[in-house]
Amino acid sequence: MREQVLRWVVVGGLCTVAPLAGRAQEPQAAPDQAPPVFKARSDLVVLHVNVFNGKSDAVPDLPRSAFEVLDDGKPQPITFFSSVDVPVAVGLVIDNSTSMLTRRNMVLAGGRAFAESSHPEDQVFTVVFNENVRDTLPSREPFTQSHSIIEGSLLRYPPGGKTAVYDAVITGLEHLQQATLQKKVLVVLTDGDDNASRHSKQDMLHRAMRSDALIYTVFTGDLAATRGDPDVLKKLAAITGGAFYSPDTEMQVVEAFTAVAQNIRRGYSIGFVPQHGDTDYHRVKVVVRAPGFKQLAVRVRDGYSTDETNTD
Repeated sequence: MREQVLRWVVVGGLCTVAPLAGRAQEPQAAPDQAPPVFKARSDLVVLHVNVFNGKSDAVPDLPRSAFEVLDDGKPQPITFFSSVDVPVAVGLVIDNSTSMLTRRNMVLAGGRAFAESSHPEDQVFTVVFNENVRDTLPSREPFTQSHSIIEGSLLRYPPGGKTAVYDAVITGLEHLQQATLQKKVLVVLTDGDDNASRHSKQDMLHRAMRSDALIYTVFTGDLAATRGDPDVLKKLAAITGGAFYSPDTEMQVVEAFTAVAQNIRRGYSIGFVPQHGDTDYHRVKVVVRAPGFKQLAVRVRDGYSTDETNTD
């Protein structure tokens, strides 16, 4: 097969690469580095990997040799590796139901902290939800890099009403597909207790598993009289390779938003070529061994499918 310049596409919940029709578009990189050009002769599954130490701090600067990829339990050669800080497409999905009536300042402070810790070239959008899910950016502006617009959008609608968590996450995942950046993230703040969605919990989890987004969840149930549903938020983060935060105070909520903004910068992108051609869902695991580090925790989505592959 001839060598081809490739573009990113979604393949059953993970990024992969496929031949680019027309003009080639290269992924962006940090300003002080030349943009990487991805070339391959076959499909490439790309995993976005986060590595944390025992204090839940992201671990940067690990070498390629520290990583091992297991596809259905079988070691795979790593054909692509990157730890470059690149811009990210990020959606802030914020609960705006009755339970958030007294927490407007917390939401604003969290959004501000996230914006201030983000990459200046990030593509950011905001979604607020009660029984209705609303895109809060100005019309015809799917993403923004403006801190003031991000902050203002979070206060655009008054809080109140029921909670459609599942619908909001699905809306956020769909919005992310408009992004031109390779790495995609959702940050979901809620108590997880859904009482108004048209979609089911399984619909949401299936969409999340099949997407290429990392989902970070911030649980607010410990700040409310009702416990909510932390388990669904834990699972949502786990199956996508993100992280679950359970702050005890409003200040810790703000700290969680700052931590998310910083940790998505310190991740790794690892690619391998699958050895099977079927369309089944395949489980993946990434093992990290690094001298001098103990109790490293690796977060990566739990699998991929090739049922949407588009190749020559």
